[in-house]
Amino acid sequence: MGKIIALANQKGGVGKTTSSINLAASLAVLEYKTLLLDADPQANSTSGIGFDPRNIKNSIYECIINDVDPREAIQKTETPNLDLLPAHIDLVGAEIEMINLPNREYKMKAVLESIRDDYDFIIIDCSPSLGLITINALTAADSVIIPVQCEYFALEGLGKLLNTIKIVQSRLNPTLQIEGILLTMYDVRLRLSNQVVDEVRTHFEDMVFDTIIQRNTRLSEAPSFGISVIMHDANCKGAVNYLNLAREIIRKNGLVSNEELATTVTA
Repeated sequence: MGKIIALANQKGGVGKTTSSINLAASLAVLEYKTLLLDADPQANSTSGIGFDPRNIKNSIYECIINDVDPREAIQKTETPNLDLLPAHIDLVGAEIEMINLPNREYKMKAVLESIRDDYDFIIIDCSPSLGLITINALTAADSVIIPVQCEYFALEGLGKLLNTIKIVQSRLNPTLQIEGILLTMYDVRLRLSNQVVDEVRTHFEDMVFDTIIQRNTRLSEAPSFGISVIMHDANCKGAVNYLNLAREIIRKNGLVSNEELATTVTA
């Protein structure tokens, strides 16, 4: 049974979509069958992995609203072991259409339950809001990763998000866990970045991932080519950071990476 991980933060510009794409791609490169679910009406994960949202026939919107089988919407990407369940601008109207539906908070969960056995990991890129689609993602997920940028307003709104997670845990998804807080956009040259890292680690201790995502030109370039950074330049800092994050998540979940397994067999 695949593990479902949502990346959520109602604050925009924190590296959420970048992290979703590149974490999913890194898990796939480490030979874990992975699905990237774009749950953001902006469809940046969809375009960032090489698909034009305007040409998408079936998306997560059709799956939630029209009960389309998700297997009819899933797209194969250029990265082996990585599939995409795309988004479309129509998703922006889904929250209004879902208001009067029974069990409206569980629509995405129902979609994913039918396919979760097909994957080792399902990564959900949430929209930068705490609306009904994000609530659906948190209700469907086993855990949530919270990207936090290493900038002045890093902790702004984080308390509100954590409170929302607690409400989801108490009312909708009691098994939801916080996978970790992910520090992004780190610039080693800036004293402010180091201060933010220290402050977040002081406040949240073991909740913070050891891996920090550094600012990297290749990381910024990759979406314009419609590929992940590991496909763009596997040796750059950004690719190495996300591969390390994927390994950390694999270890945290008691799994053995295929790299370690090969090393063990060789030894």
